[in-house]
Amino acid sequence: MDWRQAACIALIGAFGMGLGACDDFSRSPGAKAPAGAAQAIAAPTSADSRPTAGPALASEPASAATPGVDASASVTAPAAVPASADPEAAAIEASVFGAGDVPQARRRLLIKLEVLLDRAHFSPGVIDGKPGANLKRALAAFQQARGLAGDGSVEGASIDALTAADSGPVTQNYVITAADEKGPFLGKLPVGFADLAKLDHLGYVDPVQELAEKFHMDEGLLRALNPKSDFSLAGTSIVVVRPGSGDLGGAVARVEVDKSANQLRALDAGGKLLAAFPATVGSTERPAPAGEWAVASVTANPNYTYDPSRLTFGPAAKGKLTIAPGPNNPVGSTWIALTKETYGIHGAPDPTRVGKTASHGCVRLTNWDAAALGRAVKKGTPVVFLGSEKDTPRRSP
Repeated sequence: MDWRQAACIALIGAFGMGLGACDDFSRSPGAKAPAGAAQAIAAPTSADSRPTAGPALASEPASAATPGVDASASVTAPAAVPASADPEAAAIEASVFGAGDVPQARRRLLIKLEVLLDRAHFSPGVIDGKPGANLKRALAAFQQARGLAGDGSVEGASIDALTAADSGPVTQNYVITAADEKGPFLGKLPVGFADLAKLDHLGYVDPVQELAEKFHMDEGLLRALNPKSDFSLAGTSIVVVRPGSGDLGGAVARVEVDKSANQLRALDAGGKLLAAFPATVGSTERPAPAGEWAVASVTANPNYTYDPSRLTFGPAAKGKLTIAPGPNNPVGSTWIALTKETYGIHGAPDPTRVGKTASHGCVRLTNWDAAALGRAVKKGTPVVFLGSEKDTPRRSP
């Protein structure tokens, strides 16, 4: 069991007897909310509360480790940046459908496919080079949007369509900078609300977690592509993928949350599908809302407030606790409040579990997908819940 699994399990235990929602959030520590109202709904809705866009160049890191700054902003490399010349990266670039069912060849193709889907706004979630439900749902949404036959299975026509629309390299070299190493890093994520509340920022555990999230990658894949690299040393050149910029290419006029498919879809005013994201959506025990609601506010870097006067779980003897903002906050780095009190769409401290476990009623995305959605919606954007929850193991709050 890794540190994030342990932390998630601990948080689940705390949430187990709570309300059927994510409860209280605010823009920053100490923010006030009207009595009886969820803090997120009272949060400012001005543009400066929205998640910031990613940096323009892959060689210019976001100030992700700085407390109060959106750590989940994605990176877009311009076309002039070449593909990595690393042999494994070159093999990923050269991968094609039909090269055989050799595990290594298939893994390389899946990495390429996931990156292209991410850049096309059909998010596979964390990029890991592995088959799974999130990748299948992302590919199925792409196939449907492009009028291609398919059920989400990997096939030549879809890969041809993706590469025809986006011929840019899917890998790059990235030089770790002093800003990447600035921290402060937690070293280990505390377990339990009381210990989490002692921290002034829920930053990254280490540079590996920070760099993996920056490039939408699984930490295991990042290490596998750089087996001899020292991720704690500024000036180190590493191989990473080239994910999407987080710009959906248009304003979102409608959000659909498909409980049955564990997927969130963003559509424009004409009904065109702008993006599809894997999502953790409620549970049979504590379902997400039904029907149509709307965006109430968008908050970057929200805190989490535990208030025993409102809740029936957790360390009541400790009194009211505020868990500071940061990518490892229980709701990640973006909170999109809904008009249904205490419910929202938010990020996640562990992207590998998004779309694979159940929640306590809210809609959980990866930090980078939540940030992208937060920049594209506005107060009043309709959010429609479709389908019904599946009886999925609940391992995240």
